[in-house]
Amino acid sequence: MRRILQSLAVATVLVARPSDLAAQLITLRAGTLIRCTLEEPNFSSRTAHIGEPVICYLHPHREFGYSVFPRGSYLTGRFVDYEAPGHFVGKGWMKLEFDRLIIGANTEVPIAAKVVGLRRYRTDAEGKILGKGHPRRDTFGWLLPPLWPIKLMTLPARGPYPTLQGEVPLTLRLMDDVDVPCRMC
Repeated sequence: MRRILQSLAVATVLVARPSDLAAQLITLRAGTLIRCTLEEPNFSSRTAHIGEPVICYLHPHREFGYSVFPRGSYLTGRFVDYEAPGHFVGKGWMKLEFDRLIIGANTEVPIAAKVVGLRRYRTDAEGKILGKGHPRRDTFGWLLPPLWPIKLMTLPARGPYPTLQGEVPLTLRLMDDVDVPCRMC
């Protein structure tokens, strides 16, 4: 009986390939652009607090002919920092950082990604989402003396806060190489 078990064990080792014994990984290189959708109805530095979690659902991404992110994968991160728009000058901004990639029910991969693009807003080199102020409108208003009383009445008003409304698609850049387990390889 012992000899049969030994021969079965040896046969299993010889038949099994090393690729079947270890999970295959797809490496996403640093600098790869990935897209995800932030499903918040009205996300703003006015309504959110620093440290609040943010979830962004991933769009399909293909690498070497394989789908890297299965359906239902998402990124988790935090609302890190913001600056409110000034009363007299200055635009507001906010910053989101993503640090975890969740694949399936039990696979979590550490990730470093920063926001590089989104619809209707600009981003800077640090990944801050820049708000829109009114510099041209204000300059035009102060150049025309008949509009000065109106400008004096609206002077204490703040500029608009950057607000991500609806399902906003974000473009993120990976800052480090990431090894993602591939289930379909």
